[in-house]
Amino acid sequence: MVRSIWNGAISFGLVSIPVKLVNATESHSISFRQIHTEDGGRIRYRKFCDLEDKEVTTAEIGKGYEDADGTIIPITDEDLSHLPLPTAKTIEIVAFVPADRIDPLQMDAAYYLAAGGAPAAKPYTLLREALKRSNKVAIAKFALRGKERLGMLRVVEDAIAMHGLLWPDEVRAPEGLAPDTKVTVNDKELDLADALMDTLGEIDLDELHDEYREALEEVVAAKAAGEAPPESPEPARGGKVLDLMAALEKSVQAAKESRGEETEQPAQAKEKAEVRSLSPRKSARAAPKPASGRKSTSTASTAKKTTAAKKSTASAKTTATAKKSTAKKTTAGKTAAKKSTTAKKTPSRKRTA
Repeated sequence: MVRSIWNGAISFGLVSIPVKLVNATESHSISFRQIHTEDGGRIRYRKFCDLEDKEVTTAEIGKGYEDADGTIIPITDEDLSHLPLPTAKTIEIVAFVPADRIDPLQMDAAYYLAAGGAPAAKPYTLLREALKRSNKVAIAKFALRGKERLGMLRVVEDAIAMHGLLWPDEVRAPEGLAPDTKVTVNDKELDLADALMDTLGEIDLDELHDEYREALEEVVAAKAAGEAPPESPEPARGGKVLDLMAALEKSVQAAKESRGEETEQPAQAKEKAEVRSLSPRKSARAAPKPASGRKSTSTASTAKKTTAAKKSTASAKTTATAKKSTAKKTTAGKTAAKKSTTAKKTPSRKRTA
């Protein structure tokens, strides 16, 4: 059974409902002790008096208010006992309002209100059912740990829960926090944002868990067993947003893939995927095709041009050799020069063959 932290009654008009206040939440975070790193000894804090420079006990410690000039004004428990605090033992309901009137920024700690015995069963049930049928929440004042607080009562399953609320003047206004640069958001960007919200919007909240705490527990368990702590993968870091539309499209695609949904890739992504899928299949049989389809269709014509170029180069070399031989024949006539040229071309063709 959860221990109650406050006993009192709900004041509902002239109806009084005895209740017990219990914490509705609990912390599972791992806490550490401060130790001396050289020997592992605990580090403890001792309370000293500044004037006498000596350690004092808890019984010697009281309250004091520090004024703006640093002056300490002692405040005793007797001084506080004379303060008017009508909600010291009562949760006084002051109004019933629609739930959307409460700003979540005001919400503080959460509690459950348990009926205080059999006599409280009837009025407790009456208030619970009235809240259900009205679709409203109750605004109340209550005192806890020497302070008057604001609260909101609502129904959770078959119980009444109470959320502590901050006073309105304790919530800061978000002035100066919005971007001061004027930007325009178009409909296509909003459509992609809506698609991303639809993809990420549905989830069972019970599936969410504290991954850091679980990893920390593994580290503590490993150290306790004398083993090396496990290494966790480095979390992915988001890069700079260069193209908002591209970032939104990739986010929607990644969200769908993580849920096992089929995704439609953009045109450019599909084209790249086709090229990559063909390369491994062709590499086993022959050399991979060029990346472009135009280059692939012009391969035969390119080979023909290369062969023709080689033949043209060989012919040019043969003609140049003949001209040099002709220039040396200074005494021979044109007929002899032609014969000599013909005779030299013939061996040249044989060597080429």
